Amino acid sequence: MSHRAAVLCATAALLAGALTAAPAATAAPAPELDWRKCGTAGHPTLQCASLSVPLDHTRPRGERITLALSRVPHTARGYQGPLLVNPGGPGGSGLTLAGFVAATLPKKVAAQYDVIGFDPRGVGASEPALDCRPGHFDPVRPDSLPATPAVERANLARAKSFAAACGRKYARVLPHLDTVSAAHDLDAVRAALGARRLSYFGYSYGTYLGAVYARLHPDRVRRLVLDSVVDPDDVWYDANLRQDLAFNDRHRAFLAWVAEHDTTYRLGTDPERVETAWYAMRAALAKRPAGGTVGAAELEDTYLPGGYFNGYWPYLAQAFAAYVHGGDAGPLVEAYEDFGAVDAEGDNGYSVYTSVQCRDAKWPRDWAKWRADNWQVHAKAPFMTWNNAWYNAPCAFWPAGSSRPVDVANAELPPTLLFQATGDAATPYAGAVTAHRLLRGSRLVVEDGGGNHGITLSGNACLDAHLAAYLADGTVPRGAGGEADAVCPALPDPEPLTSKAAASSARGATLHGLLGFRR
Repeated sequence: MSHRAAVLCATAALLAGALTAAPAATAAPAPELDWRKCGTAGHPTLQCASLSVPLDHTRPRGERITLALSRVPHTARGYQGPLLVNPGGPGGSGLTLAGFVAATLPKKVAAQYDVIGFDPRGVGASEPALDCRPGHFDPVRPDSLPATPAVERANLARAKSFAAACGRKYARVLPHLDTVSAAHDLDAVRAALGARRLSYFGYSYGTYLGAVYARLHPDRVRRLVLDSVVDPDDVWYDANLRQDLAFNDRHRAFLAWVAEHDTTYRLGTDPERVETAWYAMRAALAKRPAGGTVGAAELEDTYLPGGYFNGYWPYLAQAFAAYVHGGDAGPLVEAYEDFGAVDAEGDNGYSVYTSVQCRDAKWPRDWAKWRADNWQVHAKAPFMTWNNAWYNAPCAFWPAGSSRPVDVANAELPPTLLFQATGDAATPYAGAVTAHRLLRGSRLVVEDGGGNHGITLSGNACLDAHLAAYLADGTVPRGAGGEADAVCPALPDPEPLTSKAAASSARGATLHGLLGFRR
């Protein structure tokens, strides 16, 4: 997502198997961190530092890389240690998230922690920061739907070129860009902070990173919060196919919302009629991109964020209606620039995303399997199946080999707190149930009827009360039987754009601007 999307959101208030990696060797004593002021208008107490860590944690005195860190220091006498926060990805920058979490938690709770953000290896201000193929997502790309052999060849060529570029530029680094290495980095941060144990709060992919860290170092975990939980038994090829089905359902929920607000958008009261209009728009853009910029693939990129956060629906509906009713491409191009366009930060995030996902687990190397599987899913879920396939397709040609996913099953942790919306598309509900089972003694708080991805600190007071109680003193819900230990009702869907409606979703928009998409 472009930086502009985060700005738009902020201004809305105004308008398998066991561990396969070798354990890290005994490292040299942890260096002291040199914290310096790097505050912003929104987060004036933010501090920054950097930490040198081994590229290969089995060779602690070998080549080094640098991690960028941020901190909002504790102010209370009752200090509970560091709380590391991660927005997901892989490839998401966490530096600003520390400021957001510290500012959004209840003051009495946040004051008890050093809230620590970090850019994982390869990301953002950490060095080296990856950018395998700058401009890989520049418009107009080939249609994601490979309806002809020529279109399929064009998309395959892009995927192969990206994988090859990563291999050429980062041959030494790629074998060490994986979740296990990132988890060892977390422990290096803990040691540099001088903490015997850490607390961790991760969203999306950050839930898998946290679970892997807890598997490696269960005795070093004080509190563990996982929001919008990755299915740890589904890493990563099958997870993307299941995700396609869930995103199609969420897209249809958006189209049904448009139909409910026909007096505003005038696209019909029947969701099927609205869906037909959306796919007609896609077909037209495949032939003639809006503003020479938004073709079929870019349209999908633009509407995918609506599957992560329903606060974007009013903006996306406005652009949809303007195009259908008057052929006005301006709002659609603006929506693409806000939600779909990939800037340099996005290029970096995608480079790390592919590097970690392709390295973490085995992917099919035979394109015939990808073709068969994705056409089968597309028949049920046409919205994002092929777009998502091409997003992950470099893994079919990845030059750095792969490892095996980590078995995160754990009976040695203190009580862990999981949060999950029942209709989350990016990390479907079943994954949270699996993680809840594998993390013995964990508690699962469910947002019933919710469809957003990243649900705490996003305006739901019921969810946030459970989070605050847990971070304050370890309180977890006792449970009443069944899959969930506590249930919170979802927030209502947004209203069409008014200043009041925009203000009501401002906190959620801020969070989702930090979490980004495809995570």
